[in-house]
Amino acid sequence: MKADRINYFKRRLHEEKEGLIKQISGLEKAGLDLALGESIGELSVYDNHPADIGDELFERSKDLALRDNAHILMEDVESSLKKIAAGTYGYCDVCNQQIPLERLEALPWANECIDCQRDEDGSTLARRPIEEQLLTPPFKRTFLDNDEDDSIGFDGEDALQAVMRYGSSDSPQDLPGTHDYEDLFSDSDEQQGIVDHTDAIRDHYDRQPNKGKL
Repeated sequence: MKADRINYFKRRLHEEKEGLIKQISGLEKAGLDLALGESIGELSVYDNHPADIGDELFERSKDLALRDNAHILMEDVESSLKKIAAGTYGYCDVCNQQIPLERLEALPWANECIDCQRDEDGSTLARRPIEEQLLTPPFKRTFLDNDEDDSIGFDGEDALQAVMRYGSSDSPQDLPGTHDYEDLFSDSDEQQGIVDHTDAIRDHYDRQPNKGKL
C-alpha cells in the first residue's frame, strides 16, 4: 500500500479513536461510572420493586452496551494503528491476503477480509457463556421431572413454588387466569400431600371427635 494511502487511513483511525474516547467519557460523566442507586437518586432499589425504575434500568443497560461496543472498537482501532507502525496494515489476520481498499474505506479498522469475516461470523452466531449449557433451562441442575430415574422428589422447581407462596412482584395481570394475590404462583390449586381427593378421606375421618367409637 502506498504511503499516501497509509497516511490517509492513519488519520481516519486517529479521528475514530478520538471520537470513541469522547463517547466513553460522555457516557461515564452521565452517571455510568456510578452505582445505579447513586445515579438515579433512589432510596430503594429492592428486587421486589423492579417496575419503579424500569425506564432508568433500560437506559442504564443501553448505555452499558454502547460503552462496551466503544471499547471493542477502540481495541480494533489501536490494533490497526499498531499494524501501520509495523508495516502490516491492510492484510487479513486469517488468510494473510490483502484486504480490498473498498472494505478499508468502510471499516479502516478491519482486521480480516470479507470472506474470512463471514466465516467467523457464521461459526460464532451464538456467543453465549459455556455454563449456560448446564444452567439452561432454569433450575436444570435441580429440575428432576425429566431425569433418567423419573424422580418425583422435592426439586428446584418445587423450591421456587414454595417461596413464591409468600409473594412476589407479580400481580394478577401478569399471570392469566388468576384473580387473587394468593394464587400468583404455578400450580396454586394443587392439593399438597395427596395424589387424589380420595386419599384425604381417611385423614378426614381420623380428625372426627368420635373416631373409633361404634
